[in-house]
Amino acid sequence: MATVDEQLALISRGADEIIQEDELREKLASGRPLKIKAGFDPTAPDLHLGHTVLINKMRQFQELGHQVIFLIGDFTGMIGDPTGKSATRPPLTREDVLRNAESYKEQVFKILDPAKTRVVFNSDWMNEVGAAGMIKLAGQYTVARMLERDDFDKRYKGNQSIAIHEFLYPLVQGYDSVALEADVELGGTDQKFNLLMGRTLQKAYGQAPQICLTMPILEGLDGVQKMSKSLGNYVGVNDAPGEMYRKLLSLPDSLTWRYYELLSSCSNERIEGLKAEADTLGSPQEAKKAFALEMVERFHGAQAAASAPKSAGNQIALGEIPDNVPEVLVELEGEEEIRLFQLLAKAGLTKNGKAAKDAFGRGAVYLDGAQLTEERSFGRGESLVLQAGKKKIARVTLK
Repeated sequence: MATVDEQLALISRGADEIIQEDELREKLASGRPLKIKAGFDPTAPDLHLGHTVLINKMRQFQELGHQVIFLIGDFTGMIGDPTGKSATRPPLTREDVLRNAESYKEQVFKILDPAKTRVVFNSDWMNEVGAAGMIKLAGQYTVARMLERDDFDKRYKGNQSIAIHEFLYPLVQGYDSVALEADVELGGTDQKFNLLMGRTLQKAYGQAPQICLTMPILEGLDGVQKMSKSLGNYVGVNDAPGEMYRKLLSLPDSLTWRYYELLSSCSNERIEGLKAEADTLGSPQEAKKAFALEMVERFHGAQAAASAPKSAGNQIALGEIPDNVPEVLVELEGEEEIRLFQLLAKAGLTKNGKAAKDAFGRGAVYLDGAQLTEERSFGRGESLVLQAGKKKIARVTLK
């Protein structure tokens, strides 16, 4: 097993917060495999890469020799997680929960090692708790403390209804940690309240409190908003290999290392090496290609990864000049020079100057195969290959 410092370096990679790190160090120093818990309510079984941030962290714990517990919240799923919701969620039927749970398992085992993963359902113990047990559980927390939770607080102040059963959700999630005697629980930053509930209840039941490790919410391909299917900025786990490869190549340069940090199985040392190579080349494009191939291989296999660039369709890899480049003549109309954004629009490579600025801003404008990082002018008589995105490329001659 790796040293405590080596384990902490991997565990903390990409993490938003560890509560409490000194306690985690003590648990790691014990030398025993820790019980690592992460719960998933099977409400949306069609996963995208944003959902896999937690699962990837679980895989890292597996690689360090710890016991990963993949908790399917079939009991809590019938309550409905109120996190971030402005209204009471309708509960799922038992049939919905079980069907979605099977889909979850099929997808997550593309990341987790099934032989090293313990899959549990929280109905196994919650169905045995009974009415008296639920009353005892509810007695461990106050309404005032529950209303400190951000989404409950907003709904209460906004005179929006909060059903009593919604208060049970964080209590049951916390009790899951008691039932499993969890050492560490993982969750997104929006789950911090629920994770801390686990610590509170474990103390109440005479157990050592779990470590809470929160992971950030992954931005989508637009580089701004969180990854979401409704926003169209997602990469689906079940996307076709070519589609997944194409989408990931469109990732803004500024997010390249964040995606590596949160999703790649590359070591910290390897990532630092890729950063150094990108600095030398002046662009992380080669690193993005390597990352895209890693994701395709993870979810579709090595053979699919090998053919992904070709199956990406009629896209042109950024910086790659095909044999037959269309030729475009741009007349300067009495001017001696033309600025880049204006030229891209006049050459038909972007819809207008604003679109040209957008393409430049996301690092998708290339001159003769090299990424342009500064706006510039071009003069009469020049002939050059300009590319704006993966569909637009031309040999432009200025007259």
